Amino acid sequence: MLFNSINFAIFLPLVFILYWFVFNKSLKAQNILLLLSSYFFYACWDWRFLFLLIFSTMLDFFSGIKIAESNNQTTRKFWFWLSISINLGFLGIFKYYNFFVESFAEGVSEFGFHINPLTLDVLLPVGISFYTFHGLSYVIDIYKERISAEKNIVDYSVFVSFFPLLVAGPIERATHLLPQIQKKRVFDYALAADGLRQILWGLFKKVVIADQCAQCANEIFDNSVQYSGSTLVLGAIFFAFQIYGDFSGYSDIAIGTARLFGIDLLRNFAFPYFSRDIAEFWRRWHISLSTWFRDYLYIPLGGSKGGTWMKIRNTVIIFLVSGFWHGANWTFIVWGLLHAMYIMPSIIFRTNRKNLNIVAQGRCVPNLKEILQMSLTFCLTVFAWIFFRADNLKHALNYISEIFSSSLFSYPIYHGDDFKKILFLLLSFFVLIEWIGRENQFAIAKFGLKWKPIFRYLFYYMIIVAIFCFSGKEQQFIYFQF
Repeated sequence: MLFNSINFAIFLPLVFILYWFVFNKSLKAQNILLLLSSYFFYACWDWRFLFLLIFSTMLDFFSGIKIAESNNQTTRKFWFWLSISINLGFLGIFKYYNFFVESFAEGVSEFGFHINPLTLDVLLPVGISFYTFHGLSYVIDIYKERISAEKNIVDYSVFVSFFPLLVAGPIERATHLLPQIQKKRVFDYALAADGLRQILWGLFKKVVIADQCAQCANEIFDNSVQYSGSTLVLGAIFFAFQIYGDFSGYSDIAIGTARLFGIDLLRNFAFPYFSRDIAEFWRRWHISLSTWFRDYLYIPLGGSKGGTWMKIRNTVIIFLVSGFWHGANWTFIVWGLLHAMYIMPSIIFRTNRKNLNIVAQGRCVPNLKEILQMSLTFCLTVFAWIFFRADNLKHALNYISEIFSSSLFSYPIYHGDDFKKILFLLLSFFVLIEWIGRENQFAIAKFGLKWKPIFRYLFYYMIIVAIFCFSGKEQQFIYFQF
């Protein structure tokens, strides 16, 4: 069930009405409703993988209790590693098995040995990377005695499978979400209205920006040999806006939807394309994943406490793992390594914590230095996105080689030039609204609140009309494949 589908437009109001008007007297009933709704939501993708989700939930729930109740370190380690190994085992089999066996076959073929690897013809369970990380963080936190084990199976199951975040995050922590699930929730009109605004902006990002950019990006990437270097640059820029609009749009809809139920999810994006360096970009892009790797991998490896060599080593590991988390393809690994190289100067010269404030805070326009910094950071990010989008390394390298040819200086020609002009107008409007709202949680959080109601609602109506005008075939969110 897609957020941008008619089915979800029916599902969400129905759950909302039951939640606040039928089961509002009982917290237990509300949580059971959320759990059943979440399982139904997930089963709409493929009901067979629902059993995998339930098994993973039960495994971590009972492992957490066993770890917390045992005073024997050997027993604690047994349950800890049982949970970790099974979770990572499922993730490895479904997501990485074919990659490893195919890479091994290609590697030995270079030495004259030819083998036919046994691959698995199975679908990747949607959301497995996200709900696996929910469970991993929960078990690790119990093992490290940061939290107590949850004894209520319904509450824990809602934490793992809450439908707004189930298939593409944000990646939640038990310390943040579980207390909200366990306490009585009272309907808050202001919170719900804010949630609706965020859902609206998320839908605009997805349907009007991401899906329209996808048309151009897919055409250019899929037929890259036919286009000049300047057009390929345009394709990479379109993809940059596609993936941002797609993923941050999903996060906006998820966070806004959770607010309708009185639940606050972790922020996942903070206007990353307005970053002044790569370190700032990663503090603003997929925040829940970046902080997860920081807390559960980077810091345990030693973090920044050691010398420069340890910082470099840990940073490279983090970005390699981040790239590999995104997909079983060498392109993602190269994408991660590129970002590791980008951020390395700031690690070596200790400038990675330089830009912590919002760019041009309190000002309408940035200064020349900020414009140059944002432009360079955006260009580096767009270049790395080429590897993320390409089918394989050969495709990416051919794409880049054509960019850095004499055709880079030609006028970019794209078969859908008329549509491209409309898209440029949409992107200009989008960037303007994002810039105006960059100091808020999301772009239109406070946009127009001081206007007369008629003008504010006219603005919302324009966004709704744009969503309907550009909506067509339901497009799946990019991060569902991760």
